[in-house]
Order: sequence, then structure tokens, then C-alpha cells
Amino acid sequence: MKRILLAVLMAALWSTPGQADDIKDALQSALEAYEEGDTQYALEELEYAKQLLQALKTDDLVEFLPEAPDGWTREINTEMNAGLSFMGGGVGAEATYADANGQSITVTIMADNPLVAGMAGMIGNAAMMGAKTKRIGREKFMVAEGEMTGLVDNRILVKAAGGNEDMMQELLEAMDFRELGRFGS
Repeated sequence: MKRILLAVLMAALWSTPGQADDIKDALQSALEAYEEGDTQYALEELEYAKQLLQALKTDDLVEFLPEAPDGWTREINTEMNAGLSFMGGGVGAEATYADANGQSITVTIMADNPLVAGMAGMIGNAAMMGAKTKRIGREKFMVAEGEMTGLVDNRILVKAAGGNEDMMQELLEAMDFRELGRFGS
């Protein structure tokens, strides 16, 4: 068991890019605590390293949110992931787009969340639920109650809400769904 933990920690130490110093430090601290027999502190440091890695993954997901159209502003919701822990985990990114007339649209992306998989049946049976479907690129979106909701690669929820359908569609069309489907792979 000790060899497996050491191998996992060492692999993570050498393969983590970017914010690696804090992550490496936390993993190294966990390894040292484990070797000293302080299991509780080792677990705390591993949890901290996990949080840092989740933050890196979230930063990567934010890159898929479209830029603001001309005449609009975009504000990234930096608290998006806080609520996901209550919904089974995963990562998310969200931005609100606003124009000078007060119209606003929120685009949300959630990945690797167990509740997202349940959306596949809803989107596939949109007509039975009184909703319509619309293709955006190669993806199918359910359109209902001022929202457009789709699944990319059956694991990444993409939702636009709050604006007129044409503007929501324009924002969604600006996203690279093919590359988003490769997220986390």
C-alpha cells in the first residue's frame, strides 16, 4: 500500500503543470506526513492538492466560455464551483453577458458531475416535455422556458439562460463544442 501511495504521489509531483509549485508542495507535504505516520495531516494535504488541481481544471473550462459579442460585457462567475460540491462534484464555469439595454444572458458549463448524465434523457425527449430542440453545430439543445440546454459528449452540460433565443444561440454558436468534448481527456 505504501508503495502505491508513493508512486501515485511521485507521478503527480512530476506531471502537474502551471500552478505546480503549490500542488507539488502539498503533495510533498502529504507524502512526508504519511511517512511520519500522520495519516490525518496527509489526508488534509491531499485534499488541499485536490482543490488546487480542481482550480486548474476550472481555469481550463473557463476558456470555453465565449467572448462577449460587440456591445456586450462578460463577467466570469468565480464562485461557480462552490455549489457543485453539493451536487456531487465536478467542475463548472459560468459567465454573465450583458448589453447596454439591460438584457443579460448566463452561459453555464458543468463537467464531470453525476447529475449532468441525467439530463441526456430530458434533452432526448424534449418534445414529450413540451419543449423543442434546436441544433447548434453538431449538438442538440432543448429549448424551453427561456433556456437552451445541451450535452456535449454526454458528460458536459452547456446552458444559456435569460435572453432572447437568437442571442443565446449566437453565444452558443461561438463555442467550440468539439474541443469541449475533449475536455478532461
